Amino acid sequence: MLNPFSEVAFSPADKERVEGFGLVGLDCSWERAEEVLLKRVRGTSRCLPFLIAGNPVNFGKPTKLSTVEALAAALYIVGFEQEAVQLLSIFKWGHTFLEMNHERLEGYKSARSSTEIVELQKRFISDLDRK
Repeated sequence: MLNPFSEVAFSPADKERVEGFGLVGLDCSWERAEEVLLKRVRGTSRCLPFLIAGNPVNFGKPTKLSTVEALAAALYIVGFEQEAVQLLSIFKWGHTFLEMNHERLEGYKSARSSTEIVELQKRFISDLDRK
């Protein structure tokens, strides 16, 4: 389950879990996300690392991804890049998300653990702050 409130970062180490059990992202309003995801969801949850939204509603906003962006990012991070591209291809702006986050997604894909993801995330945020 992709959950922005989880304390464990999604990483390539989750690939076997994705292959065995699939990937879930609940489509709900950001206004209700905390209530839904913290109180009503059980099971393994992971938060995605720092990424920037490419969708028209939250364009350019850090971490405010649409559900399809979140699912595509997770697929990309565990090595299913073509599936991520295919998923986003039905949206006119889908390629924008991948282009804006290419360096980050490639970095996260090369990490070995949740801890490495967090370290990369810190670097990406720091780099963005300096610009």
